Amino acid sequence: MSKDLNRGREIHPAARMYAKEHLAGDLSRREFLVRTTALGLTATAAYSLIGIGAAEAQEAFARETPPAGGTLKIQMRVIASKDPRVYDWSELGNMTRGLVEYLVEYNRDGSFSGVLLESWEANDDATEYTLHIRPGVTWNTGEAFTAAHVAANFEAWCEADVEGNSMAARMGGLVDPETNRAREGAINVVDDTTLTITLPAPDITLVAGIADYPAAVQHPDYIGQDPVAHGVGTGAYMISEHEVGVRAVLEKNPDHTYWGDTAYLDRIEIVDVGTDPAAWLASAEAGEHDMTYETTGDYIDVFTAIGWETSEVVTAATLVIRCNQANAPYENVAVRQAINLAVDPNEVLALGYAGRGIVAENHHVCPVHPEYAELPPITIDKDLALQTLTDAGYADHVFEVTSLDAGFERDSSDAFAAQLRDAGFNVERVIIPGSTFWNDWLNYPLSSTTWNHRELGVIIYNLAYRSGVAWNEAGYSNPDFDALLDTANGIQDADARRETMAQLEQIMQDDAVINQSYWRSLYRSYRPGVINADMHPKFEINVHYLGLAA
Repeated sequence: MSKDLNRGREIHPAARMYAKEHLAGDLSRREFLVRTTALGLTATAAYSLIGIGAAEAQEAFARETPPAGGTLKIQMRVIASKDPRVYDWSELGNMTRGLVEYLVEYNRDGSFSGVLLESWEANDDATEYTLHIRPGVTWNTGEAFTAAHVAANFEAWCEADVEGNSMAARMGGLVDPETNRAREGAINVVDDTTLTITLPAPDITLVAGIADYPAAVQHPDYIGQDPVAHGVGTGAYMISEHEVGVRAVLEKNPDHTYWGDTAYLDRIEIVDVGTDPAAWLASAEAGEHDMTYETTGDYIDVFTAIGWETSEVVTAATLVIRCNQANAPYENVAVRQAINLAVDPNEVLALGYAGRGIVAENHHVCPVHPEYAELPPITIDKDLALQTLTDAGYADHVFEVTSLDAGFERDSSDAFAAQLRDAGFNVERVIIPGSTFWNDWLNYPLSSTTWNHRELGVIIYNLAYRSGVAWNEAGYSNPDFDALLDTANGIQDADARRETMAQLEQIMQDDAVINQSYWRSLYRSYRPGVINADMHPKFEINVHYLGLAA
């Protein structure tokens, strides 16, 4: 029966192992779905392995079908667009998702499903993935979408020497470190609807990587260019207006027959009212938008009070305060350790995020990640913190804590700075407007950054802490860490991977790479009558699914 539910294909042997772990209480349902659907199972087939029937499974991940037509207004930052490979904020993916689509999407229940891929499967040791292109997809130029186009995108994603290309970190062993390009012969077009990806070692992260927002699929003629400028994609919408800091407009493309059975709205307007939640509320009350990108802090209750609906999702999203080790004195591990000794995460969570989350442990792996390893509690000792700083010779150093100028980022950074002051550190706050803060987010000496939910702990380590990767804002480089991470990437069994993860987490704590106080629950607010606006674990807004009640 499970084979039938999986489009007639065999069930991957690891999926049955994961089902046993879930049924034994060792694996959450979300993480069971993450891992099994990443190997190519349909969500329905995965649910069937844990005793959930097709009807109940459909109910778990089904979306409502809205009536066609209407205009929806969304509050969200409108950022200067660029090559999707170098997208560094979810808002960029949301803005162009109606035009340039993705091979795979990550759903609220934790499953992966195909978009431009109809299906995929991995071999037993996850060294080869076979990708099946969805038939009937066309570009809005009228040209058929083929496996050769997908292969060209994989080649481009592997170009590790393209500045800011975070997709290269998601490609893992597919990138040849000698050439900074895809390994020769690793990407093979079988026919117009099939290609294979062959890796030199097992990699469980590939599917999750191509579901993330910098993985928008471009026509080969436009790879490396800005979709807003060239306007070519497979999606149902075109971007008719785009003014940075003001608004963007997506309209149903009358000259393109969309392949999907979604895309209900005629027009979507993205309204940028800045980064201050008070401005979001004022805009909502004035009728200037119908849903928020995100709602934070006390404003969650305020939006509820004015009659808006609220959607919550528990995630591995977080706020990290990091030292950039390319800047003195933060290359000194003792200075970084002193910071972590001084900061009580409970206080930062309470003051910075109104307690709407759980305490973190300064290593960026969340209890929701299947390979999370519980370490001994972290030590908070303000006297020892100041002594450590003094012994390192930096008792007089002025710590400039940089953050965005609004919302929980500012409040959490204020709480962090207050904790340092309580320990006797000299601290100054640097608060930068949202219009300019993100332009240099990788380079501030000491600053806070929001990080999205990622499906596995190894994925966040690959993106943020591997030596030399595009998003390594801490400037961290540790060959022992990199080697252990290579090992962890190839271990399919979560219990076995957890042993390696415990070592990686300990290195992160010992090297004091980051200060991380909490994991966030995420919230979105929207007017009654907005359909399929639920908060997504990774902030995604797929305009093809949105609609308005009649």
